Amino acid sequence: MRGSRLQSGLRLVAALLMLSWPFVVWFGLTHNSLHWLLPLMALMLLFRLQQARQAIAPLRAVSGGVAVVGIALCAASWLLKTHQLLLFYPVAVNLIMLVVFGGSLKTAMPLVERLARLREPQLPAAAVRYTRRVTQIWCIFFVLNGGIALFTALYGDMRLWTAWNGMIAYLLMGALMAGEWLVRRQVIKRETT
Repeated sequence: MRGSRLQSGLRLVAALLMLSWPFVVWFGLTHNSLHWLLPLMALMLLFRLQQARQAIAPLRAVSGGVAVVGIALCAASWLLKTHQLLLFYPVAVNLIMLVVFGGSLKTAMPLVERLARLREPQLPAAAVRYTRRVTQIWCIFFVLNGGIALFTALYGDMRLWTAWNGMIAYLLMGALMAGEWLVRRQVIKRETT
């Protein structure tokens, strides 16, 4: 019981670290404290990598890839003492997401359809077509978001980088997810009535 609570607590801390990555990096760079934050971030990413094996199949590659890239960036930043490398983490995350989502378009069941079938195993034909289109929309989102994340990393303004990668991108992702889910509900409802 105690071990499972500890595991749940670590899982929550790792998830919060991933979400707060831009703020942790901003804090570390502006307060010159990444030398002690980097090992902590790498440790949390190692835990996240271990957790990736337990993730649902469609997201296993994403979770694992994102954790490996984060660990590599932490290690390179620590070894090279060039902490600006951490600014490229959001770029790498978008690239991994693009590869996974885009690669799934070459299969019979794109990633969004696989995720939708976790809740609705019997998707109508219109919903199947819709999920393929949404997978394409996510690919466009990852290209645009990754491009803007790259711009913010290269531009070097920490406030801009943190605002985009720590808030605006998350809000846009959340809006896209919520909008997609609402439209999918309507597509399924229309097909089943």
